Amino acid sequence: MRQAAIRDLRRGGRLMGRSQPLHYIWWIVSRSAAVTAMVLISLTVLLGLAMAAKLLRRPGLKRGAVGLHEQCALVGLAAIGVHGLALLGDGWLHPGVTGIAVPFQLSYRPYFTAAGIIAGYLALLLGPSFYLRRRIGARRWRKLHRGTAAVWALAAVHTLGSGSDAGQLWLPAIVLAPVPLLVYLLAVRVLGAGRRSRAPSTRRAPVAGPAGVHDHGRVPVAGSSGVHGHGRVPVAGPAPVHGHGGVGRALELVPEAGLSLRDPAL
Repeated sequence: MRQAAIRDLRRGGRLMGRSQPLHYIWWIVSRSAAVTAMVLISLTVLLGLAMAAKLLRRPGLKRGAVGLHEQCALVGLAAIGVHGLALLGDGWLHPGVTGIAVPFQLSYRPYFTAAGIIAGYLALLLGPSFYLRRRIGARRWRKLHRGTAAVWALAAVHTLGSGSDAGQLWLPAIVLAPVPLLVYLLAVRVLGAGRRSRAPSTRRAPVAGPAGVHDHGRVPVAGSSGVHGHGRVPVAGPAPVHGHGGVGRALELVPEAGLSLRDPAL
């Protein structure tokens, strides 16, 4: 019994005596939350890459994928929190608040546990960033959101390096199963972005109109206050009015014609 207990401790496991289940119940909760978080992080990254690669083009499918992507990120963030907090009750590890919050402070496999702590902070930063997209801008948000790949990588290293079940087949299978699909989606995303950057521009150059007036060949309308329209003969009030190209002509209106700037025809 003693040798089995020592062997179990060396593998990172726990002494699970039937007489005192509360000694390891917190470890079970933490382990379950960790596996859940790993699965949800993998799903989040896969959905994000699929949408970035424009593989989900159907409107209804894309809308559902966006919602699922958001929910997986938030629930995964909650699972990470449960994983860390449950360790505070672990009677074998005794990490303390510093051990679960500060990298390299836990004596148990410090490099692997530090990878998990850093992954948790990155997830906390990137998970709610969806709600700040309008404030920080779509381009900045997309650049920031690429960090989710780093969250997945650090979480995988943490799980395989410090998980007590890493020696079993089922845990590495859960962690590494998404890798082929992740590589494929990443390749599609990178190659697609490269093709779009090399594609020639299809913008049409503006056509210059008469008298140096520019705006796709249409003649501007000028009022006495410098208001410009399109497609009509320029009209000027008492003061000279200039067109779009900096060259304009002032047309004097004949009072008897009854033409006014408020005329609906203008």
